[in-house]
Amino acid sequence: MLEKKKITIADIAALKKDFAFKGLNTVCQSAKCPNIGECFKKRTATFLILGKYCTRGCKFCAIEKHEPQHVDPQEPAKIAQAVSELGLSYAVITSVTRDDLDDEGAQHFANTVNAIKKLLPHVKTEVLTPDFSGKKELIDIVLNSKPNVFSHNIETVSSLYGKIRKGADYNRSLRVLKYAKDKGFKVKTGIMLGLGETEDEIFQTIKHIKQCNVDILTAGQYLSPTKKHYPVTKEYCAQEFQNIENFAKNTGIANVICGRYVRSSYLAEENFLKSC
Repeated sequence: MLEKKKITIADIAALKKDFAFKGLNTVCQSAKCPNIGECFKKRTATFLILGKYCTRGCKFCAIEKHEPQHVDPQEPAKIAQAVSELGLSYAVITSVTRDDLDDEGAQHFANTVNAIKKLLPHVKTEVLTPDFSGKKELIDIVLNSKPNVFSHNIETVSSLYGKIRKGADYNRSLRVLKYAKDKGFKVKTGIMLGLGETEDEIFQTIKHIKQCNVDILTAGQYLSPTKKHYPVTKEYCAQEFQNIENFAKNTGIANVICGRYVRSSYLAEENFLKSC
């Protein structure tokens, strides 16, 4: 089980300034992640590519829904340079969903991974992607850049998709995970708890994830980013997280990380190393 470390407001303010990234976005800030201070203090962050506006409207997410921005062709090189300046050995790349683009941003993901590899061959990469509408040819574009980890979040149980995951599809996301795994990649997914799911639904979702042979599963407490977002329906205690972690491990998922502040990109490098 992972416990939250106390980080002061002054820490966060100082590190946000230090991590200006020359105009680059991080999901840490855009999604109002509760771990931002801890991660910034370690000089780690999850880069958010393809702008800061999403074309979908998930009710739990703090990333803004707005007219999508122009894609910056220099962004991959800028991110590679930022990774270098930060001295990272592991880079996590995620994005807003860009249903408006012909390739839904797949080539930009690949370009970013390739730019990091070209400048910093020793740096490992993890991509946390949208579902690319389940199109295998788009997933292949990303996979062909050979990230060390391919991640796509299930987010919640099947019964809640229609209510809070506009534009997404539970079974399609499972197929994305299985496709990447069948291609031989290390695969990761994450779920949030506290959105109205039942225990049986959590366990059923974990079974479905196991059927995709996912290597790494994260599960954390949903924390509503603002009063305008979907409300928290349940606060899970430490023992409940432990029970979920035990169940997932007993299904055969090798690397399971559960806890209140666990997020899919939290301690990503450490969790990758554990799964090796």
